[in-house]
Amino acid sequence: MPTTKKTAVSLLSLAAPVVLLAAIGGVLSAKVGLFDDLKDGIDPSIRPPVTVTIAPRQMSYRAEGHFLKNGFAVDAPIVVAAIKQPLEIMKYQVTRDDYERCVADGGCQQPEGGHGAGLSGVPMTGVNYTDATDYAAWLTKKTGEVWRLPTDQQWAFAAGSKFPDDALGIDGTKDNPALRWLADYERESSRQRAKNPRPLPTGAFGENEYGVADLDGNVWEWTETCHRRVTIGDDGEVLKEAPACGIFVVNGKHRASMSFFIRDPKSGGCAVGVPPDNLGFRLVRDGRWYSGYLYAFERRLHGAG
Repeated sequence: MPTTKKTAVSLLSLAAPVVLLAAIGGVLSAKVGLFDDLKDGIDPSIRPPVTVTIAPRQMSYRAEGHFLKNGFAVDAPIVVAAIKQPLEIMKYQVTRDDYERCVADGGCQQPEGGHGAGLSGVPMTGVNYTDATDYAAWLTKKTGEVWRLPTDQQWAFAAGSKFPDDALGIDGTKDNPALRWLADYERESSRQRAKNPRPLPTGAFGENEYGVADLDGNVWEWTETCHRRVTIGDDGEVLKEAPACGIFVVNGKHRASMSFFIRDPKSGGCAVGVPPDNLGFRLVRDGRWYSGYLYAFERRLHGAG
């Protein structure tokens, strides 16, 4: 019995500060109007997107980044991640129709061009990172739910068996540094841009095992993960990591890294490899209990209304 009582007291001592902080946060939020963005702009005519919820699991995938060992490029390591919370992600990419509602409402800019211009029922393309995050902010305001770009890890989690493995299987060495360069050249030569890059109607490329559609079509998707350059030791330990947060990971048939302002991949800005055919996006719904606090603080921090 003493043990049970001690455990109960211990749990109470942990829970009390959390409840107190939440209460204080709620009062302060109300005082300064912290949640105005999530309350004032709700529009019942804007329906939340169709989503898929994927149950937590452990997964392994190839890490993102440009990895170096002893000064030579090497394959990124396979990492294991335990995803502890369900992930709710849009089943389809944001469509041109949905994006143009944001434009009409003044929440998004209208990009010029894009292979799907003038088409209905197709993914929105020709958008840069800022366009995608502007749409996420607009959808958050209209629905009262927090929407964000996925991280690279979340995208890999949702992609499942359709997540691409870009390993070459050949690491650069001082004995023959040209081997990896040649393998990389051969791989990129085989990745030809589509003869007809025009986006197809949503669902045209099928679904994966979780019901997420069009993951390996001709539209690459922005994530909120910064590209990075990582130096590792002989045992794989990270010796140095240098994020490049003006460049973000985009995922599709293969990974690419694009400068945040790029809308048309063929115009440049691709850090490595053959550029994507199109740039689009899908969002995840942030269902964490404190997501509203976090979103509101981020908006205030960046001076956004």
